[in-house]
Amino acid sequence: METIRILGTGSYVPSKILTNHDLVSMGLDTTDQWIVKRTGIRERRIADPDVATSDLGYEAAVRALEMAALSPGEIDLIVVATITPDTCCPSAANWLQAKLNAPRAVTFDITAACSGFVFGLNIAQQYLTNRTVKNVLVVAAEVMSRTVNWKDRSSCILWGDGAGAVVLALGKEGPEVLSTHIHSDGAKGKDLLLPGGGSKTTPISHESVEKGVHFLALIEANLSFRVAIRYFMESIKEAVEHSHVPLGEIDWIIPHQANIRMFQHISGSMKIPFEKFYLTLDKYGNISSASCAIALDEAVRDGSIQPGDYICMPVFGGGLTWGSALLRWH
Repeated sequence: METIRILGTGSYVPSKILTNHDLVSMGLDTTDQWIVKRTGIRERRIADPDVATSDLGYEAAVRALEMAALSPGEIDLIVVATITPDTCCPSAANWLQAKLNAPRAVTFDITAACSGFVFGLNIAQQYLTNRTVKNVLVVAAEVMSRTVNWKDRSSCILWGDGAGAVVLALGKEGPEVLSTHIHSDGAKGKDLLLPGGGSKTTPISHESVEKGVHFLALIEANLSFRVAIRYFMESIKEAVEHSHVPLGEIDWIIPHQANIRMFQHISGSMKIPFEKFYLTLDKYGNISSASCAIALDEAVRDGSIQPGDYICMPVFGGGLTWGSALLRWH
């Protein structure tokens, strides 16, 4: 029986590196040691001023298509997960479609913050299972550096820019998407908030800029930390229980790259060896929806993921949103 298969993966991060030491030299009241201890982040990538989200997505998509041995013209659906689209209209997916020259594809964006990539996989799964499309390109891309207040020590140290992508299709061979699981809780959406740019603050005014409503705000950080850990663990359990795969047989946990202390806690609580967590957090920071997509591609390309491996991808983000995907590499 045909199931959802991953034909190719791809990722891209800008060449510009912003280190913790750079932040200190910019006048931020912090130290490299403080940031590393609290987050695990040492540096992050920053897009050039003339680079938009669809540009990052394009580079990741090209790499995924090359691995899949498909042309853009063979793609039927493009789903872009992002909270930093090029424009509110057209969507980042529309811009990406034009840059790829994929005229037959239907395209749209989804907004699920740091959970966006798994939400995109879930959407692709529905279309493919219903056989309404043949080949799907899922891209998660963000320019998070343009959402931050560089004077806010609690937030600006976290974010970076980049994109990851996968090409999916029904088939009988190749890496398999065993399941995807998604959830949301809008009642707690205010805990991670980017109010500027929406209908509540449009058009932009001097007042809205002065109030800083166009910056990403992390409300109740300690509460969000505890909530994230709970949902990460629930999402891992849901994935393995649904597919009847013992937790001990999971070879890799590739999570949304949020905070190293979260994963240390999860490792201890669930008795998952910390070496099974594939992390890019130290060199890229948090790239919202793109984080786990980038990490997946790097794990594939550096040989960490081997045939027969089970990969669990738990995610948690603003919205609130959370979920997981379980993959089997063949």
